Amino acid sequence: MDSGNIAWILTSASLVLLMTPGLAFFYGGMSRSKSVLNMMMMSFSAIGVVGVLWVLVGFSISSGSDSVGGWFGNPATDFGMTEIFQDPDGINLILAAFGATFAIITVALISGAVADRMKFSAWIIFAGLWAVLVYSPVSHWVWGGGLLSGEAGMIFENMTAPQDIAGGTVVHINAGVAGLVLCLLLGVRKGFGKEPFRPHNMPFVMLGAALLWFGWFGFNAGSEWAADAGAAQIWLNTLAAPAAAMLAWLVTEKIRDGKATSLGAASGVVAGLVAITPAALSVDPLGALAIGVIAGVLCALAVGLKYKFGYDDSLDVVGIHLVGGIVGTLLIGIFATDTNSFGAAGLFYGGDGSLLLAQAIAAGVVIVYSAVVTLIIGLAIKHTIGLRVTEEIEIAGIDLAEHGETAYEEAK
Repeated sequence: MDSGNIAWILTSASLVLLMTPGLAFFYGGMSRSKSVLNMMMMSFSAIGVVGVLWVLVGFSISSGSDSVGGWFGNPATDFGMTEIFQDPDGINLILAAFGATFAIITVALISGAVADRMKFSAWIIFAGLWAVLVYSPVSHWVWGGGLLSGEAGMIFENMTAPQDIAGGTVVHINAGVAGLVLCLLLGVRKGFGKEPFRPHNMPFVMLGAALLWFGWFGFNAGSEWAADAGAAQIWLNTLAAPAAAMLAWLVTEKIRDGKATSLGAASGVVAGLVAITPAALSVDPLGALAIGVIAGVLCALAVGLKYKFGYDDSLDVVGIHLVGGIVGTLLIGIFATDTNSFGAAGLFYGGDGSLLLAQAIAAGVVIVYSAVVTLIIGLAIKHTIGLRVTEEIEIAGIDLAEHGETAYEEAK
């Protein structure tokens, strides 16, 4: 790995880290004014909690060479990164730095499902346990040579292995499922379905979406691990898919509601980014546009399902990240070109369906694992310190009760 590639990956890691404060603005703007600080603190606290745990054990679980049956790396392999700190060429240090930013943003994504009603102390404990017990093992399965790679010889022995360049399964499906489980455990906010919960600051939302899109070029293109033609392909697809998804969301919104909103534009961008994340190295620009259009329409429709089924996914983590992650993961099996670097093509390019099957299996395994372990963690916290603030705190505003602060002074 030459100095140019190292510089690109470290720059990409910095871009990905910027996504978490960007997410804080995106989620914070979508929240109500009395809970915006709590919402933003959930993202910022993820940097602290996950950053520390990644150094201690998370990296070893995710990327440790001493794999335990393909399920996870041995957490004792390199506790505190003492061994890779002595790595003369620094490759593992670079891997650890880049991987840390992915772990942080994945945990932060979950917080949008629980806005206005989760205890901050419960969130801190949940974030740490989930990062170690859910994110790190799933990362090992996909990128560490484990269960969902073609290397472990378990599920995909003598089969086409699934493709996921930057985290459709590891990041978005994983976080989306966790968000769904948590919001079911917490229950609905007071007034859900009866009164509107409108974003309090749309400029924050637009700024957050812009920062997320900017950082996502590092998120996706940095995952190529080189400053080469593959990174350029990923960069272009990371432009094309969210652009198409934004337009598709706006058209869907206009047809359904009669208005094309700024919230819809921002949400469409994020939906397209989510969907192209696993597929960015597998498809050509036309495939990226197709994925963006499909994700824009389906995610725009999916965010309304919470009202039909009665789960209070406050900021649409399920509708955008779970649905968008599934869409992007499965559509690799349709639109992957016969010239992609993974060697397996989708149905539109002469594939025999084996890649689509592999994508579906990978998505299904992550959904089940994330749901079960998140439920266990959530129930453990619920029956010890409790997950939810009191009704009085929720009505008055979680910011003042949990943090002793408010975002805005009352008008005098």
